[in-house]
Amino acid sequence: MDPGLNVDGGLNTDRRQNAGRVLILDGGMGRELLRRGAPFRQPEWEWSALALTEAPDAVRDAHLDFIRAGAEVITANSYAVVPFHIGDRFELEAQTLAATAGRLAREAATQSGRDVKVAGSLPPLFGSYRPDLFEAARAPMLAAPLVAGLAPYVDIWLAETISSLAEARTWREVLPNDGKPFWLSFTLDDAVPHEVPVLRSGETVAEAARLALDLGAAALLFNCSAPEIMEAAVRVARDICGDRLRLGVYANALVTEDNNSDDANGELSGVREDTQPEAYLRWAQTWVAAGADMVGGCCGIGPEHIRELAQHLG
Repeated sequence: MDPGLNVDGGLNTDRRQNAGRVLILDGGMGRELLRRGAPFRQPEWEWSALALTEAPDAVRDAHLDFIRAGAEVITANSYAVVPFHIGDRFELEAQTLAATAGRLAREAATQSGRDVKVAGSLPPLFGSYRPDLFEAARAPMLAAPLVAGLAPYVDIWLAETISSLAEARTWREVLPNDGKPFWLSFTLDDAVPHEVPVLRSGETVAEAARLALDLGAAALLFNCSAPEIMEAAVRVARDICGDRLRLGVYANALVTEDNNSDDANGELSGVREDTQPEAYLRWAQTWVAAGADMVGGCCGIGPEHIRELAQHLG
């Protein structure tokens, strides 16, 4: 039996039973689709959402290439199914688009012939990196069609690129009591140095780790931030969480200045030249040394990066 899986096929979230084993996640979908020539427009209909209707085969093939590279968990392409990116069509099409994202990921997992799990991406509902725009009263209404569309296809609920504790609480509250693991992934403030690692809301990673425990998360991750700031976050989280949950990192490869501009949701950020697969592996090794037992990639991290991680860490 795969040591990362329970006998019922669910992911084993007990870190003590996974000592020494790193779970390999997939990489960023948006830029991978762009690289493959999938239709692209921004900010309306962000490329990853547009491909669900205009290039579904490209989405499925991207999932398959991440699996072939060594990913054991792939994330459904539902990140851009939010009003900012699809506008008025959200009200009519959100559930259908989320279901399409879940179905394509499930088809890829099945077609691969491997025991691959599918995570349902639960994104920031009011724009990435914008905790100031979060509306607790409206959030459950916007979350409902995403959850309903993804539910038949996913093994894991992944709230990702979360900027604040309030966002995290909301996603936990709106999810069904279906027994599926809840993974919580925060994005960190990488615009300026901090004495202690903080979320983009200014709340500390220590507070986020305590919240993850309170919410019963099976895993706490950090994503869509610069690779060099992740190690400190992992160390803080491991000190607080001990062996009670798994820790993971999937950093981005974006130019930090572009990625923290006021228009980060609407413009295509540049990719750093120092995030080639071998360099990314070296960062990942520092995360694992700090206590992470799940690694993958976010924006700008492709199958070639995941292959490097799988060969040396998986």
